[in-house]
Amino acid sequence: MKKAISDSGIEIKPVYNKEDIPSHRSDSPPGSFPYTRGIQPDMYRGRLWTMRQYAGFSTAEESNRRYQYLLSQGVSGLSVAFDLPTQIGYDSDHFMAEGEVGKVGVAIDSLEDMEALFNQIRLEDVSTSMTINSTAFILLAMYVALAKKQGADLKKIRGTVQNDILKEYAARGTYIYPPQPSMRIITDIFEWCSRELPHWNTISISGYHIREAGSNAVQEVAFTLSNGKAYVKAALEKGLDINVFGKRLSFFFNAHNDLFEEVAKFRAARTMWARIMKDFGATDPKALMLRFHTQTGGSTLTAQQPMNNISRVTIQALAAVLGGTQSLHTNGFDEAINLPTEEAASIALRTQQVIAFESGAANTADPLAGSYYVESLTASIEDAARHLIEKVDALGGSVTAIENGFIQNEIAASAYEYQKKIESGEKTIVGLNAFTNDAPEPQAAFSVDDSIREVQIKKLQKLRQERDSSITEHALNEIREAAISGSNLMPPVIKAVEQKITLGEIADTLRKVFGEYKPS
Repeated sequence: MKKAISDSGIEIKPVYNKEDIPSHRSDSPPGSFPYTRGIQPDMYRGRLWTMRQYAGFSTAEESNRRYQYLLSQGVSGLSVAFDLPTQIGYDSDHFMAEGEVGKVGVAIDSLEDMEALFNQIRLEDVSTSMTINSTAFILLAMYVALAKKQGADLKKIRGTVQNDILKEYAARGTYIYPPQPSMRIITDIFEWCSRELPHWNTISISGYHIREAGSNAVQEVAFTLSNGKAYVKAALEKGLDINVFGKRLSFFFNAHNDLFEEVAKFRAARTMWARIMKDFGATDPKALMLRFHTQTGGSTLTAQQPMNNISRVTIQALAAVLGGTQSLHTNGFDEAINLPTEEAASIALRTQQVIAFESGAANTADPLAGSYYVESLTASIEDAARHLIEKVDALGGSVTAIENGFIQNEIAASAYEYQKKIESGEKTIVGLNAFTNDAPEPQAAFSVDDSIREVQIKKLQKLRQERDSSITEHALNEIREAAISGSNLMPPVIKAVEQKITLGEIADTLRKVFGEYKPS
C-alpha cells in the first residue's frame, strides 16, 4: 500500500482506531485547562470569530475607502497592511523608499496619515489589527494619539499590534534594531498598555510568516511557541506580572490545505501553550489561554487557474474554524497576481460568512473531538513540536537560536524539500504541476503606481513647513534620553507624534542610539 506522509513528516495510517489515541490525552471539556478543545465552553455559539479582511495600499485616503467598503459588507474588525518603508522606519521621501511607497500596504508617515486612514471610523467601535513589527510602537502611538483626538476612552480601545520581532530575524526581514533593544521596546509596549490600554493585545506572536517562509506545521508551532517563551521571559525579567501581561498575549497562525493536520495543529498549540504558561507560574485562566488569529495561506495560492484558490481558501478557513480560531482573514483568490480587487475581497469575506451561517461548523465546540485520526494527529504534532522546542531551549532559547542561524536553517531546509516534491510531481498542486491547461496566465488587474510617492512627499513637505522646529527637536531629544536611560519609550513617542514628528524621524533617532541589526 502506498505510504501517506503529511508535509510535517508524520506518517498517516490507512485507518485509525480507538487504540491510536494516546491514553495520556486530556479529555477536558472546552473552556477548561489545557484548552485543547477551545478557550470558551460554548465557542462560537456564544460569539463568532472576528471576521477580518487584511487591507492597505496606496495612500491612507484610498485605504480608508476600502475599509468603508469592507465595513459595509459585514467585517467585524479591520486589519491594516503597511507598506515596506513604513515597516522598516523610512518616511516616503527617504531614498530607500523609492519604488516601494504604497505598494504592499498603506504609507503612514505621520499622525495626519493615520487620521486619514480612519476618517469617519470611530476607534471605540472597531477592533483593529496592525501587522507591524519593528515600528509597532510608533504606529501604536499614532493610533493612541488619534483615539485621544476622537475623545475615545482608551480603556475601551480594542485591537492587536503584531509586535513580534523575533520572527522578523528568522523568517521575514523587516527588522531595524538588534535583538536586545528590540526586545526592550516590546516589553515597553507590554508595560505601558497594561496600564493605559487594558483591552489591547500587545503582541501577536506569529507563526504565519514562519510558515510562509517554508516551515511545516510542526515547525510553525514549535518556533512560534519558542518565540512566545522568549517574550514571556523578557517581560518577567522586566518585573511584569504574568497574570496581567499574559492575558494580552495573542498568536497568529497560518492555515494550509491539509485540513486535518491544520485542525490538529491548532489544538496542539493551544494545549502546549497552556502548559508552558503554567510552568512559568501563570495562575489566571485567561493568562493560560492561547488566543489566535488565523490567515489563510498566501504561499498556497497559484497564479495559474486562480479561481481554484477560492476552494483552497475555503478549506483553509474551515480548518481555522474547526480548530477554534478567535479571528480570521481569508485571502482573495487573485493575491498571487496582484493586490486583491474588491470582487476578490468580497468573495473572501463571503466565504467566512457561508462557513459561519450555512455550514453548521459553528454550532458546536470542537466538532472533530473524538475523531481517532484528529486526536492521534494532535498528539503527534504536540510530541514533535515539543521535541523541537527542547532543541531550541538547549541552544539558549529563541534569541540565541536565531542569532546562530538554527531556526533559519531549519525553515530553509523544509522549504527546499517541499519545493523539490512539487518539481518532481510527488506533491500535487492542482493547476500548477497537474491538471493544467493552455490558458494564458491572467494579468494584474490592480496595482499601485509610483506617483503615490509624490503625493506622500508633498504631504511631508507641508507638514514640516507648518510645525515648530524647536518643539520637534525637544520631542526627539526626549525620545533619545528615554532610550538611553531605559525609561519607557511609549510616553515620549506618543508626545512626539502629537507634535507632527514623523515615523522616519523617530526611527532614525533610535537608530543613532541602538544601531541597526546586520545578520552575520
